Amino acid sequence: MPERLYLDHAATTPMLRVARDAVASAMENWANPSSPHAEGRAARAALEEARARIKAALGWTHELIFTSGASEAISIALARTTGDATLVSAVEHDAVHRVAPEAYALPVSADGLVARDALYGRLSALGARRPLVAIQHANNETGVLQPLDTLGQAVRDKHGIFFADCAQTAGKLPLPDADLIAVSAHKLGGPPGIGALLVRDLGTITPSGGQEKGYRPGTENLPGAIGFAAAVEAGRGWMSRAADLRQHLDAAIEAAGGQVVAKGAERIPTIASYQMPGKAASVQLIQFDMAGIAVSAGSACSSGTLKTSRVLGAMGRDVQEAAEVIRVSFGPETSRADIYRFIETWQRIRG
Repeated sequence: MPERLYLDHAATTPMLRVARDAVASAMENWANPSSPHAEGRAARAALEEARARIKAALGWTHELIFTSGASEAISIALARTTGDATLVSAVEHDAVHRVAPEAYALPVSADGLVARDALYGRLSALGARRPLVAIQHANNETGVLQPLDTLGQAVRDKHGIFFADCAQTAGKLPLPDADLIAVSAHKLGGPPGIGALLVRDLGTITPSGGQEKGYRPGTENLPGAIGFAAAVEAGRGWMSRAADLRQHLDAAIEAAGGQVVAKGAERIPTIASYQMPGKAASVQLIQFDMAGIAVSAGSACSSGTLKTSRVLGAMGRDVQEAAEVIRVSFGPETSRADIYRFIETWQRIRG
């Protein structure tokens, strides 16, 4: 059997060695950071140091609430905001739509970009109401990057609250200028089970009591926070290499008769989606897996179902087209040889 090749880093990426070592070390002397004794005070100091390190690495100077991951950060942001109207892009992660099923869905273009006129028009129609607008930084299925600086300015002009899901971009690209930002450690080489909600002003969300200044109850995950800090400090120096790999793969897929989803949009270098005409994604996944290659069909949170991708549907892809799309995503160790192997397997499956 060939050695396994992992190309599903958008779902989760293996922990970096520095993060594993940091978690293991923290496990040796961990105490509850809320306890008043000496061990608890030492744990509190370590937690606050990890918080400061993460903020510094991300370039964030405001509040950071530790969560269990991006999904919980999304839930806090959308369910406990002080806004009185909610707008979300039609291509948001399922976690957003689960929390705000009645929110107004902003349409997108065929390349997955939020329609600016629709956003401006909807904001204008709200009158004096204060909106919460949720637009992800990079789409988790297609990699499409939204122009958040421009879109965010429109929200600020309306005195709204701007929320950005940065699960796929934090630690890889600079953070956008947003009021609330969701980040996840396991997407950037940190441990699973830890993430954060970055908050510009705590007054924009209602407290719940408990830990994290009263905004997130539950014993703090100190080993996870320390591993998170170690991972995010590792930096994003491999993005230019990832961009070169993705460009090479895009060209090879097109040459082999495939289609690049959202080819005309700016995309994060680490994520790409490809359509293989005439071949169902479910069949592709089985054949890639048999060849020792791990890829996915859309989000890991929904790829195990038979549902049509919400994202691809919003972009105007019909059911058959959407059912032929797979996602490939890179990590810091992905190499040119890995790309060649994927291309050869793609060509063999394509026939």
